Amino acid sequence: MISGVLDVHRLRVFRSVVASGSVQAAAANLGYTPSAVSQHLTALQRETGLTLISRVGRGIEPTAAGRALALRVDGVLDRLGEVESMVGDLRAGRTGALSIAYFASVGAAWMPQVVAAMLADFPALRLDLSLLEDVPTGPGDRPDIQILVDQSGREQVGVRAHHLLDDPYVAVLAQDHPSAAATEVELAALASDRWVDNDFARGWCRKNLITACHAAGFSPPFHVEAHDYPTAIAFVAAGIGITVLPRLGARNLPPGVVAVPVTCPVPVRSIFAVVKDSVAHTPAAAAVLGVLREQARQAG
Repeated sequence: MISGVLDVHRLRVFRSVVASGSVQAAAANLGYTPSAVSQHLTALQRETGLTLISRVGRGIEPTAAGRALALRVDGVLDRLGEVESMVGDLRAGRTGALSIAYFASVGAAWMPQVVAAMLADFPALRLDLSLLEDVPTGPGDRPDIQILVDQSGREQVGVRAHHLLDDPYVAVLAQDHPSAAATEVELAALASDRWVDNDFARGWCRKNLITACHAAGFSPPFHVEAHDYPTAIAFVAAGIGITVLPRLGARNLPPGVVAVPVTCPVPVRSIFAVVKDSVAHTPAAAAVLGVLREQARQAG
């Protein structure tokens, strides 16, 4: 009768003996002494309550019970090898899952590079990506890594914020606009233009812009509402008006459109990567943070 749990190491020794055909050959293959192999076999037979090996002349061969066990052990050791490999991969950050949330303009500018790097270095890692503008209210709802602008929530327990980039705003203008050739333009100089709103969600970036315009003495005269930066830029290209947005959102402009830095004041959004403490030590999270820092350095 089997008592307790079978020793996996003894099962490996037993399987080697069956495959090798002798205790001496198994000992040589395993790097053990023959007496150590014999001790493991004796202990395994005691654990199982079965006679697993019988002597035939000067050699040995498995009994019927031994052959049946050896066949079943093959599957167990295969699965155990897979588990051990997975544990090693998890320890090295090569598998498992990592959730990353980002906001729209970062998604277009940085996330392709992040995903490409992770697929190259961690091909078995599952990336769970999501577009998320706000900070989740519950700790359990937080992604492993969130790239965000709004600074609220950065000091919560269980996460650490890493500053990536201070992203100043630019005015996106048609090439025939009077300020299109300027090196910079004051916000107040744009007060009489037809403005295209670029943030349907009325998020933090838009509020930041409104605050800057109020500081310059006017409220932006929005005539057209777009839901996102690319649509607003397309409206500018069509000659409908101007739009003001963070520089990162104006990376890929269509022909006939330019981006001019705005001043007096200079609205700026600060971009952070917020990493959960529970994954901060993993190679995968460190790799993502490294790619984000490099992308921010190139954009700065």
